[in-house]
Amino acid sequence: MARKKTIAGEFALFDVLYEDGSRRSNRRVPAELLGGLDGDEPARAVIEGQDREIAERSGQPPNRIKLIARAGELDSPRTAKKAWKADAAD
Repeated sequence: MARKKTIAGEFALFDVLYEDGSRRSNRRVPAELLGGLDGDEPARAVIEGQDREIAERSGQPPNRIKLIARAGELDSPRTAKKAWKADAAD
């Protein structure tokens, strides 16, 4: 029987919190773009591009991204504190 091709190492998953309070989980970003001197910052550009494409197809304006974190990290106290500080700055 054929096995499913794994993609675990090919992509990194990110959770995205938007300024309107909505959240999207497990957004895929190619792993090859991450980890250099910029760390996870290139993920923002990739996800913003995905959001523009989704907004274009749906006919609605894209949401503004407030915070991006690796999948599962948005629920951690450290990331919650970072989100709170972002709210205070606005």
